[in-house]
Amino acid sequence: VASAKGGGSTVKRPWLGARLQAVTPEIAESLGLKRPAGALVASVTPASTAARAGLIRCADCELLSRAPKNAGKLACPRCGATLHQRKPNSIQRTWALLISAYILYIPANLLPMMKTSSPRGTENDTIMSGVIYLWTSGSWPLALLVFLASITIPMAKLLSMTLLTWSVQRQSVWQPEQRARIYRLVEIVGRWSMLDVYVVTIMAALVQMQPLASIEAGPAAIAFGAVVVLTLLAADSFDPRLIWDPIGDHHD
Repeated sequence: VASAKGGGSTVKRPWLGARLQAVTPEIAESLGLKRPAGALVASVTPASTAARAGLIRCADCELLSRAPKNAGKLACPRCGATLHQRKPNSIQRTWALLISAYILYIPANLLPMMKTSSPRGTENDTIMSGVIYLWTSGSWPLALLVFLASITIPMAKLLSMTLLTWSVQRQSVWQPEQRARIYRLVEIVGRWSMLDVYVVTIMAALVQMQPLASIEAGPAAIAFGAVVVLTLLAADSFDPRLIWDPIGDHHD
């Protein structure tokens, strides 16, 4: 990302240069980096944050800008997007999405996920009954995978986002680094919760041998897919920078 010139390193990537605009000279010197021309310098103390230094990061192009005092609606000088110190109504929107996900989590686990029709009759399988069937039939690795992806991970995501939103709303200063790591982990593992829906979709597409056998997705598939989407939206609407805001007030 950088090339050595004159005993230092000159940033070549524009996106990296944008991230170096708030780097202090001491940090830049320790890393062997030269800040871009005209870069902003923030005086970093244990209680410093970008918001307290008057800096705003564009959510679209990630350009770091300094907000002028007594300014109204701000726009990014690079892409023209509206700038916000924090995501508007982040806590309210996150709570609304989490409550909806909790409500839909109940039918997602109680209603049939898959309907199997055969000459022997019709069977309705929930997520848990499918896990039990896979376990008793000897496919315990697949049973464990489905259990983790379809039951454990969605509930862990809901509980983690609830903890983060509740702590931010209370302006807690408890373990901010750990809470930030929890949020990053929720973002990484969130998409893997759709495994059960993928399995049902593939089986429904492959096993269509009417009148011998057929597989259809049950009503739980819709509810479960909605839970996954709602938790993804909740993680996206949550602003992790709110975790650090009470830290500066606490130091003050």
